[in-house]
Amino acid sequence: MSLFRKAERAFVALNAWVVILCLVAMSGVVFTNVGLRYLSGQSIPWADEVARYLMIWMTFLAAGLVLRRGGHVAISNLHDVLPLPVRRALRAGIVLLLLVFFAYMVWVGQQYMNRMGRQLTPATRISYWYIYLAMPVGFSLLIAHLLLIAPRFILSGEHVGADESAGTGAQHG
Repeated sequence: MSLFRKAERAFVALNAWVVILCLVAMSGVVFTNVGLRYLSGQSIPWADEVARYLMIWMTFLAAGLVLRRGGHVAISNLHDVLPLPVRRALRAGIVLLLLVFFAYMVWVGQQYMNRMGRQLTPATRISYWYIYLAMPVGFSLLIAHLLLIAPRFILSGEHVGADESAGTGAQHG
């Protein structure tokens, strides 16, 4: 296995583990808050806010992993009836369009993060900058994942990149 493939696998694994840690933390906070509310009638004042922000981060961090597996919504009726060279050109156009959109969203996310970053969250009193940082980070990860799977996707229509050990690769020819 090449050094590039090993680095890609490490990148995907790290991304997945961070998403898992966000999910575990969010579940732990919510479970603890519900348990305390049920047992003592008291709840943790910051629990809902922290769970919400963890869900936001988890969503943006996981989007690239979902993209790798072809898990986002797609309509393939036209694609399926086109000849192979046209399908490849269509997929290349889609990749280019997605790269431009993702780059634009990184920029928009940075602008929004910088504008809103002076405000503090109500319960935890942390800067919204940390919450809105999820947007440029998530779209940057989408760019990285898309670039890693783009050659295979354009040529064969497969979505799964170096994490082939998962055994799921959507193929569309």
